[in-house]
Amino acid sequence: MARFYITTAIVYTNAPPHIGFALELVQGDAIARYRRMMGDDVRFVTGTDEHGTKIMRVAEQAGVPTQEFVDNIAGKVGGLATRLGISNTDFIRTSDRVRHWPSAQKIWCAMAEKGDIYKKSYSGHYCVGHEAFIKSSELVDGVCPLHKTKPELVEEENWFFKLTNYTGKVKELIQSGRLNIVPETRKSEILNLLDDAEDVSFSRPSAQLPWGIPVPGDESQTMYVWADALTNYISALGYGTNQEGMSFWPADVHLIGKDITRFHAIFWPAMLLSAGLEVPKSIYVHGFITVDGEKMSKSLGNVIDPFELLAQQPTEVVRHFMLRELQSTDDSDFSHANLEKRYNSDLANGLGNLVQRIATLVDSKLPGNRAYRSNLSPAEAFYEQIFDDSAYHQAFDAFRLHDAVASVWAKIASANAYLNDRQPWKQEGDAQEETLLTCVGMLIHIAWLLQPFMPETSARIFKMFAVEPRRVLIEGDSIQASIGNPMFPRRS
Repeated sequence: MARFYITTAIVYTNAPPHIGFALELVQGDAIARYRRMMGDDVRFVTGTDEHGTKIMRVAEQAGVPTQEFVDNIAGKVGGLATRLGISNTDFIRTSDRVRHWPSAQKIWCAMAEKGDIYKKSYSGHYCVGHEAFIKSSELVDGVCPLHKTKPELVEEENWFFKLTNYTGKVKELIQSGRLNIVPETRKSEILNLLDDAEDVSFSRPSAQLPWGIPVPGDESQTMYVWADALTNYISALGYGTNQEGMSFWPADVHLIGKDITRFHAIFWPAMLLSAGLEVPKSIYVHGFITVDGEKMSKSLGNVIDPFELLAQQPTEVVRHFMLRELQSTDDSDFSHANLEKRYNSDLANGLGNLVQRIATLVDSKLPGNRAYRSNLSPAEAFYEQIFDDSAYHQAFDAFRLHDAVASVWAKIASANAYLNDRQPWKQEGDAQEETLLTCVGMLIHIAWLLQPFMPETSARIFKMFAVEPRRVLIEGDSIQASIGNPMFPRRS
């Protein structure tokens, strides 16, 4: 059994998780479930990033002890994963002194032993939003273009990481495809950034930042939040502690948002190379979510709270919309109107209609159990279209989840068309039985393909027809159907 390791980014606990992270969770879950479906032994990790200046300040403003503040946010992140039906196998927190701190300090020591950590005085622009120093050339009208805030001018003595020792090697890994960055546009951005990369500050004085992991051997300094946070991907596997899960390293996929690509595609592989560890195989980068064509903003009042959305819509409906409507790698627009359109067209008129019609016909026209037989003879081209899953698998391999979902809905449309064409309610005898057995076989295959996207719906279809989850029906399978309420009643 092949091992497969996928991670999401870890949520920065200065605020509750937003709709963009909900998208990332659902995307990661679809990939993890797909790999399990293909027979892999999957580790799927998410979690929370709990150190840094911004978190300390927000907790102070709230009048809450910092640990209590991050505990509360971490609980909400875990709650969102549960509410979305996420199948993560672990949840890592960077404030965990037992699991995470030893890993972060071990990789620091490994980099120091390599001679890649040195101390120097530094003056620069520090963006609290990024938790990073940024160059003057990156500012627009004196402010960070992403966070729209003026960075703080900081002068202090910090520990630095010799990033420039590794930029050439990182570039070579990306260009060769050994470190695969998807989509290609993000790969090009990183290759351009590597040309101008500089050594990076990897600590802050603990007098300014007491909330974090102490630098090994120098408690007057606190580890820079990115040096700490990125290590979560191996601390979750036991690096520096029990090593229990390190056989899953390197990660097959780091799934992240486009705003943190440079940290994952430049800093992280360089750190790993310095510490003598393998780099991840792939970094999948998704875009941002806009709302009705506008960037989400509190001032515009258009921020989508994922908890409120899930209070209004069933989980499976939200999952379907995110994976079908929102592009995997590009910025995408969210609107309640489009969600309703997708619901009626895809779920009510498409899948739900197909399931209800087949179940009703099997129950009324094939009373009692019938044995499935494999010598059915639907039109060859039709049969090949339903059971040819090449587009589905190719879409997963290319991190185009919306295309994978679309390929399933193309099969649903074909199955509905087949049913309409054959009209089994007008047939009799062997012709009717063959049509209905063929329809059940198609539906079971569609249910199998739905597992990564809509696991509850998939399981419900298998249960309706009393079939164990499998890709295809086999000779002798007992065919029966139980009719329940419509899966997705049409909405006005």
